[in-house]
Amino acid sequence: MINKRLVTATSYDPTKQSQSQTISQLNDDIENKKISLPIYQRDLSWTLKKVVDLFNYQLYGKAPVSPLSLNQISLAANNYLVPQVELLSRNLIDDEDIREGQKSVIDGQQRLTSNYKAYCDDDSFRNIVLDLSRGYFREVKQSPNNNQIPVGKLLNKNDQILYSYLNNVAQITDFNDISIILKARTKINQYSYTLHIANGMDEREQIQWFEVLNNAGSKVSALQMTFAKLGSKGFDIYASYGEPFRNKIDAFDLDELFSPYTTNVSYPIAMLNPELELIQGKNHSNNFAPIPSDTKESQLTKLTVSELKNITSKTLESLDFALSFIDDNNLSSYVNRMDYIMYVTGYISYKGHSNINGDGLIDWVKNVDFSNKSNSERRQLYTDLLAI
Repeated sequence: MINKRLVTATSYDPTKQSQSQTISQLNDDIENKKISLPIYQRDLSWTLKKVVDLFNYQLYGKAPVSPLSLNQISLAANNYLVPQVELLSRNLIDDEDIREGQKSVIDGQQRLTSNYKAYCDDDSFRNIVLDLSRGYFREVKQSPNNNQIPVGKLLNKNDQILYSYLNNVAQITDFNDISIILKARTKINQYSYTLHIANGMDEREQIQWFEVLNNAGSKVSALQMTFAKLGSKGFDIYASYGEPFRNKIDAFDLDELFSPYTTNVSYPIAMLNPELELIQGKNHSNNFAPIPSDTKESQLTKLTVSELKNITSKTLESLDFALSFIDDNNLSSYVNRMDYIMYVTGYISYKGHSNINGDGLIDWVKNVDFSNKSNSERRQLYTDLLAI
């Protein structure tokens, strides 16, 4: 009388299949490709502030960080094998290079990658330091001084990198100081994470677990899933478009306009609307405005990989042009929300770089008001902008 699903559910608890690994061991496993990422996982989204908070917690926290959740790959279930990518690089791993027992990250990508970036001295962490005079990790705006040890040197996989930095750059020679720095390195490297491991889950089961753990119960959008799977065909929208999009915003110190988790996906995708409309060869329609509510999931996912590469490349070029235009014309003080960047970029995409009305665009940025606008009004603002 008891349903078989209930029998199955009560027979296995992934939280009971647990083990403990240090950060050092986890970094080694990532480098040796024993830990990978299922391709449906989105790209990195943590700010440097969150990374700094993680390092400080690992140094000072009185309770362990929440467990990592992984699926142990079973090649016997190859009918359900989810394409895997490398952490950090997101390079696609060939099926023949996937090994029995390899661990695929369901929840914990941001934490694992943050520690791994320090381990391999990734350039994006160059301004994260252990400030010896203040006693904690922090982000600095300028080059580190002698009291600040870059995290990529402190936690580098090669001990000699730290020793060389202390001797030749920081010029720290006091034995007690060096001893404390080495103890900090050891404490971080020996910090242990609990790993909850499931075995041989198929794609549906993985996504279900991912949704509950990683998004507090919210659904992974169909658009995210479809684009992620395109990675197996040679197009990773996160690595090829989403990350460059965010980096360009960061380079102009406008990243605070682009921080919530959902906007990391919706803004770049909405920004494709102008180029998508152009390749369709139709007159402008109000519902192709570059706003998150107008993303064209069904149309975008029908494009070929070649077409997607084309419109994402052109959109990034227009974003470059828009950000430079804003900076060159001293308009940054007016840009207090992402809409300005979206609309100016959309205008440049749709009109063409050589056909813009510069003076008209400057006046528009100075005078437009996005506050308390409905979606219909926001669409009309974009249509009016295209008429300039």
